Amino acid sequence: MKALVLAGWARARLRPLSHTAQRQLLPVANQPVLFLGLEAIRKAGISEAAIVVDRDDRVVREAVGTGATFGLDVSYIYQDTPRGLAHCVLIARDFLQDDDFLVHLADNVILRGFDGLLTDFRLRDRPDAMVMIGQAPGSGGHGVARVDGSGNVTGLAEGPGRAGEQALVGAYVFTPAIHQAILCTKPTWRREREITHAVSWLIGNGGTVLAHTADGYWRDTASVDDLLDCNREVLAGIEPVIRGDVDSGSELIGPVMVDAGASVRRSRVVGPAVIGVGATVVDSAIGPHTSIGADCDIQTSTIEASIVLQGASLRGVGPVRASVIGRDARVWAEPGGSRLVLGDHSQVSLQQCVHSGPQTEVAL
Repeated sequence: MKALVLAGWARARLRPLSHTAQRQLLPVANQPVLFLGLEAIRKAGISEAAIVVDRDDRVVREAVGTGATFGLDVSYIYQDTPRGLAHCVLIARDFLQDDDFLVHLADNVILRGFDGLLTDFRLRDRPDAMVMIGQAPGSGGHGVARVDGSGNVTGLAEGPGRAGEQALVGAYVFTPAIHQAILCTKPTWRREREITHAVSWLIGNGGTVLAHTADGYWRDTASVDDLLDCNREVLAGIEPVIRGDVDSGSELIGPVMVDAGASVRRSRVVGPAVIGVGATVVDSAIGPHTSIGADCDIQTSTIEASIVLQGASLRGVGPVRASVIGRDARVWAEPGGSRLVLGDHSQVSLQQCVHSGPQTEVAL
């Protein structure tokens, strides 16, 4: 069994974050989403994996390397333009050969991993394909599956789903039969080869396609709200650990992880929360479900239910809630009002209030 991890081509809903970072490397609980998937692949007993990357592949290659950190032997496959998920399988044929394989969409967080999926695949006599399904969170554009009472998939379609349909979670297991199915289906008008079309071809040509219901939490991190939701869920499982320095004037409540080199001074941190490597928190209040990244500088600020990426600085601001603050961003308080300098596709939500003072200044 091998694994094919799809980690290319950003989605617009994560702008502006996706302009400067691969969406699969955005963190939840200070760990890139991609890493969660790679760890789950190894825990499921797979040792060989290939990652499909795009033109911004350098950051993924640098982050993952050979895969040794994860106990994997990782190789890379370049996709020059978005051509669909089935095209990823097509260009990976030399790696996959005639082995069974797991396909994982790297921007999907599946907290309980792939053990149940692979066990089900083997116990049910290696169907031609097995798709992971689950209840769709929210109203996102998930692909959907129709499943009969015996667990057979009778049809696939792009979302949103209708009554009796389940969302496709973002993990599949295939036998080599999928290769012929992909070759026998035509690209869409967008010149993309869809994996749902290939699986539908299998169904229509006598193949066996079964469904496996996801056990526990899963989410496609295609939007900022999804990313924050994943952050909450992953943080819920952390244990309290103090590797850094917390002074006697600070208070830690609940599961809080203070990583190596981090410093907490005269502050209150309510878990679940993570303070990253080398971060500094001074005279501040960190609320639950917050991840403070490595080397961040938080002073006289209040923040909760948020993700602060590496190197960011907050000074004299708050309360900041349900926010994602990018790498090396600087946020500070201006006397008398707010002054914003925003790049393209930025999103800002300001607390509404009635006042007669200076108005907000926005520079685009």
